[in-house]
Formats: sequence, C-alpha cells, structure tokens
Amino acid sequence: MLIHALAGYYDILAKAGKVLPEGYSSVKVHYKVCLTENGRMDAILPCKDRVEQKTAKGKVKEVQIPRTMVMPQRTEKSGIEANIIEHRPLYLFGLNCEKETLTPDDRTKKAKKSHDAFVKANLEFLEELDSPLIQAYRKFLQNWNPEEETQNSYLLGLGKEYDKSGYAFCLSGFPDQLLHEDVQVKTKWEKQYQQQSEEGSESHISQCAVSGIRAPIARIHSKVKGVYGGLATGNVLISFKNSSESSYGNEQSYNSNISGQIMKKYTEALNYLLGTQKHKLVLDDMTIVFWAMNPEETCEDLLLAMFCGQSEQMDAEQTNQMLKSLLEDARRGRIVTDRLRSADRIQPDVDFYMAGLRPNSSRLAVKFIYQRKYADILWNIARCQEELRVSENIRPVSLARIKAELLSPKSRHDAVNPALLAKIFEAFVYGSRYPEALLETVIRRIKTDTDMRINEVRAGIIKACINRNHKKEELKVALDQENHTPAYLCGRLFAVLEKLQQEVSGNSLNRTIKDAYFASASSRPAIVFPKLLKLAQNHLNKSNYPGFYNKLIGEITWHLEGEFPETLLLTDQGRFIIGYYQQYQSFFDHKRKEQEEQTEEMEDGN
Repeated sequence: MLIHALAGYYDILAKAGKVLPEGYSSVKVHYKVCLTENGRMDAILPCKDRVEQKTAKGKVKEVQIPRTMVMPQRTEKSGIEANIIEHRPLYLFGLNCEKETLTPDDRTKKAKKSHDAFVKANLEFLEELDSPLIQAYRKFLQNWNPEEETQNSYLLGLGKEYDKSGYAFCLSGFPDQLLHEDVQVKTKWEKQYQQQSEEGSESHISQCAVSGIRAPIARIHSKVKGVYGGLATGNVLISFKNSSESSYGNEQSYNSNISGQIMKKYTEALNYLLGTQKHKLVLDDMTIVFWAMNPEETCEDLLLAMFCGQSEQMDAEQTNQMLKSLLEDARRGRIVTDRLRSADRIQPDVDFYMAGLRPNSSRLAVKFIYQRKYADILWNIARCQEELRVSENIRPVSLARIKAELLSPKSRHDAVNPALLAKIFEAFVYGSRYPEALLETVIRRIKTDTDMRINEVRAGIIKACINRNHKKEELKVALDQENHTPAYLCGRLFAVLEKLQQEVSGNSLNRTIKDAYFASASSRPAIVFPKLLKLAQNHLNKSNYPGFYNKLIGEITWHLEGEFPETLLLTDQGRFIIGYYQQYQSFFDHKRKEQEEQTEEMEDGN
C-alpha cells in the first residue's frame, strides 16, 4: 500500500511541477568554480542562501545554507563511478584534504582512480558539444593535474569546507550561467539517459507488483534521504543482499517485481516528503511522513497545527481560531464538514496517509502505515486535544510534549519505549484506546519525581486515558463538585489540606505534606488521611480563614461518608490526581476572580 500510495502522490506532484523531471537529481552546491577560457581556475565563489532559523531556545538567527540545484542523475552505486557534470571534490580535483593540506596520495589510490574515471566519462560525454563554457570545462579536464595543484590557493582557502562541499562550474564574469544548465548539455544528457533506460529495460521484464503492467523491473532502488538516524548517503526501502532472500534465481531487487518507473516515482515522492518539515514529524528515532492525495498542502498545515500547535502557512491567530472551531466540534462529537470546506482549499474527503520510518542498517523499516479520510483523522486528533484539556484555554498538546512528560526531568539518558509512542500515535490517528502503559507511566512519574510535577499536560494525559478507556465524560475540564467518586474526593481533600498548611506556614516549609504523603495518600488513603486530618486541626487553629477550610473539608468528607478507601488501583490513582489538580487550580481561579472584581470596582469608582 505504501509504494502504491507514493507512486500516486508522485503523479499529483508531477502535475503541480513539484518533483524533479526524470533523469535528474537535486544536489546541494556550496561553491561555484569560475574558469577562464583556457580552463584555468580563476576564482571560487560562495553559492549559499541566507535563511532565518529558530534555535533550541526559540531565538531566530540567520544562517547560510547551500543552494539546491538540479543536475544529471547522480549515481546510486557504491565504489568508484563518476557522474556526468560532477559535483564531488574527490572526483573533480583528485585531492584529499588532510589537516587542511591537499594531497593526491592515499593508501587505496581512491583519489586518483576517482579523478581518472571522472575525466574519462565527462570527456566522452562532451564530444561534439561546443560553447565557450563547454570548451573551458573540456580544457579544465584535460589540463588539471592533481599532483601540481596541492598548493592551489583557491582550494586551500576553503579549509575544512573543501571535502564537505558540492561544486558547480561557470565562466569567469558569468556566475549565473552554469555548466549543468547549458542547453547542449541538457539535450545530450536527456537523449543519453533515454538510451540507457531502453538498453537496461531489456534485461528483466515482468508484471509489476504495484501497477500490474508488464514492464522492465528495477534491479536497484534509489536511495531515500532525510530519515532521522539514516545514512548521510541515504537508505533504501527495498533491497536484497543475501542469497537466502532470493527466489527463483532472481538477484537483488528483481525479487520485488517493482518496475523501474514505479521505483522512480515512489522514491522521488518519498524524498520530496522527507525534504520539508511540512510533511514530517520526528518522534524519538522514528520519522513520520504524512500527505494528502491532492496538490495543495493546507491539510498538512492544519494537521501540524493540531499535532504541534504550529503551521507554516497559517499565522498564530488563524491557527488559534481554526483550533477553537474544531475543538468546539469535537466537544459536540463531530467535525463540521462545511467548516473544513470553508477553510482555504481543504478537502475533508481526500485520502490521507501516514507512515512511520526507522533506519535499519542501510535499509528503512516501515513501522506502520495508516490510511484514512482527512476529515476522519482530523476528527480523531481534535477529539484527543479536547480530551487532553484541563482548562478553558485552547493549547494543543504536541506528541513531543507528551513524550517529554513521560521522562524524568533529571535524567539525560531516559527514553520512552518506541512501542508506547507508536500506540499513542495510533490513538491520535485512529481514535483507538490509549495504551494502558501511558496512564501507568505518567502516574509513576508524578509520584516519583522529587518536585512532584503535576502540570497541565500530565493531568490532561490522565484525564484523557480515563475518559476514553474507562468511562466517557467522567472527568470534566474544570473542578467538578458533582463528582462524588471516592478517589476524586480524596484528591480534592488532599489539595485543601495542602493549601491550608501553606497558608498557615506562609509557604516557608522545606517539606510539605505533598512531599511527604502524596504518593502514599494516592494509593492507601485509609492509612494516610486520618493523620492528615489530625494535623489539619492544628493548622485550622492558626489559620486566618478557618471557616473557609472547615466548610470545604466538611463538604468533601460528608460525601466520603466518613470512610476512606483502603486501596486505590491505577485508574483510581489517576482520579485522585485529577481531583487534586482541579481543586488546587480552583484556588488560583478564585483568587484571580477576586482580583478582577476589585479592579472593576476601582475603575467604576473612578
């Protein structure tokens, strides 16, 4: 399904002019090599664009990135094999860079072999071609001697950048007229590429497993770049290297029966998706790509906003307004199709795909692939975001934030189980149950972290797990005084007792009842709460608001009927934490309302 979907997406991209034409590759070019008419190197000019990037701390800084150019298709084979119109320094100049010095000598003679192969292939290709730039390039090939260029000031001036960069050629004084864009070069390359394709197609013809059409089968599949943790040179999705993987006398990717045309389509489409942040997310060591089967990319923008709270095309105000609308729909149990259609170019009935990729040696492992209608996926994500809310604010919770809350804040080597992350992602996309390990992990983190971090996200995760997996709409967004579940009431009571202690002590204690008793109170209330209530009597005698606290304690214990649960199981421990969090937050909401009322009275008096 993945290859078929990617091949279909390639056709959509090709009609929109968003993918490379057949027979070409994209290359990152860092420098332009300027040649004189005699083929001598005259200068090396930087070929980089200035862009703004955000740092890890959220600051924006300006950086230089190499310019991406389209050159004749690059070789995918290992070993020494030159490209037509090369860009790699070892082939172009035949020199290694060691400790910022240039040398043509190495143990394997790879530099000499690479340069010789480059010169031979390109001189043969340039036969019968003639233009000032082609003539200069031909003379450069004929006259360049690596042994005589070890002190070349232009190359030495690049320092460590020499062997990490890509190069393009131009004539001195004409830096915008590049060799690989010459009309004669492009015309001959396209003719040669077509001939090579036809010659190679006669070797193995069979029925393509994807298209069902008899066609030449691809022997080697092109590499895919951009997967987190993958090789710099790229990984392959399909390859057969061991004899045990072959069948019926087939070799390499002839075993997969995927035609050369389909192979080029799916690899080109996948490289396009991985080449932009709009179509991918990274969770731990897994790269997730997603795309809608249409040429517009508004679906991906809105999905990023739902997943991460950000979008390239929509500004903060537009994103916030769209999210509010969708979350209102989620609260009612539906996504309004008319609202999606009113958004810019969004088609709710379009097919939407998601695939999880992870590198495995030189190959890629597909961890999952999901296919749904866009409106269905959007509804499931909106539902998750609504379930995660524990306040009136619209703040989408990203998967990365959920992952961070499952880790110890003091550990640099802690990691979330990849299987757990995949299940969380599946719950977001498919609307399935949250994994039980998610609830267990976040409760354990709350109880074991020394600072007892019970923040909005952790509380939201617990609320979402309980509401979806155990009883829908059991826990509400804010404090629910009608919820008389014993575990929820115990959590509320603990928050009241802690607030009472803080008020009496003036927040000057190094160790509060939360530090000492929270973990045990959330699992064995009957043992802990009698001690806490006895301690609270001393605090009430010193409090400035004894009536307020007495009333709250009385209301909660009345609903408990004077009996605390002996033991709270995992789900009830989650209810305890939500009761605690919502009751504690209500104190701040009450104080905020008082301040707002005082401000209004002062303004009315003036």
